[in-house]
Amino acid sequence: MKLVILGGSGSGKSTQAQRLCKYFEIPLISTGEILREAISGENSVNGYSELYDLVRYAQPYVEKGELVPDEVMIEFVKLRLIQQDIDCGWILEGYPRTAFQAEELDFLLDNLEQKLDHALYLQVPEAVMVSRSLGRSLPDDQPEIVQRRVELFYDRTIPILEYYDRRRRLLTINGDDSPEQVQHNILSLLGNR
Repeated sequence: MKLVILGGSGSGKSTQAQRLCKYFEIPLISTGEILREAISGENSVNGYSELYDLVRYAQPYVEKGELVPDEVMIEFVKLRLIQQDIDCGWILEGYPRTAFQAEELDFLLDNLEQKLDHALYLQVPEAVMVSRSLGRSLPDDQPEIVQRRVELFYDRTIPILEYYDRRRRLLTINGDDSPEQVQHNILSLLGNR
């Protein structure tokens, strides 16, 4: 199972990605988490020293709530997708964030002889995104940064949804339900009850 999970800041992407990884017993590739850990120096970028320079370059963008440039993120994801642990499948969370990245991901997967099964979109109202984000207390969840991320989400993500919809890979789920209900709805759509 190879999935991309899409949604705005506070839509429940991380929660669902973690639940689905447990369910399918596959690794989670969370670009935001890897970037945050690397920036805070909590570990040596999950042991991938090649990522260190990329993270240093990405840091100022992350701290302002801006999107990290495409070429950096594409290289970042490529380095992660060639690791041994992803042979059985993966869930990608926090990427792609632009239609260009979605297209680049498809090219990359073709080169790696992998294929994306579905893009899951957790749809929640803007007010829910903002209130959930502010309730998380992550270091980069200040009101003005959250608001900026929500605006960027609407600007950049709608074209991604169209991209995956045209390729018949988009599954839209109401992300405003309880985490258990959202997971149940995702599994139903994937045909795994």
